[in-house]
Amino acid sequence: MDAIHTEDYNGLTIRIEQDEDPMNPRTDYDNFGHMICFHSRYDLGDKHEMSKEDLLAMIKRKDVIALPLYLYDHSGITMSTSSFNDRWDSGQVGYIYVTLEDIRKNFMVKRVTKAIREKAIELMKSEVLTYDDYITNNVYGFVIEDQEGETLESCWGFFGDYNGYCLQEAKSSAQGLIENRLKKQLTTPA
Repeated sequence: MDAIHTEDYNGLTIRIEQDEDPMNPRTDYDNFGHMICFHSRYDLGDKHEMSKEDLLAMIKRKDVIALPLYLYDHSGITMSTSSFNDRWDSGQVGYIYVTLEDIRKNFMVKRVTKAIREKAIELMKSEVLTYDDYITNNVYGFVIEDQEGETLESCWGFFGDYNGYCLQEAKSSAQGLIENRLKKQLTTPA
């Protein structure tokens, strides 16, 4: 696999690679929102048995907060809670929603305040961003190698820009390997 980023870290090599088989955040993780989509060519969002009419009735309820889901489909797909303003290659494919009961359970509150509603909306938007990273193959992993090219450690499933959390965790792991090697050298009798 080709690295998209390589750097030397105190005698170790860190390689960042695209995760070829990432976990689906809608099926492999616990989610706050319910992502219901309808598309003739793609299986998107959560597994469901809702009809479009059922979904429209759901999002109209007073105890539901919902955000629209839009898909842009041109040489790949991408999803957002905001319109892409392209009438040819994009359109609304569904909604992500939560009930007030979902909010109470998740935030462990009795009363859903305006501030809690805003946090719930931000959490749903965050889930859509993570799902967009998944469907756009924006998921990475790192490999740490010694000077002989032997893999010492690797970790996969970092969603989003690899320059952020993925690279930070790679450096932290490399530093841990270096510190463990030094401890062994200091404690091993000569």
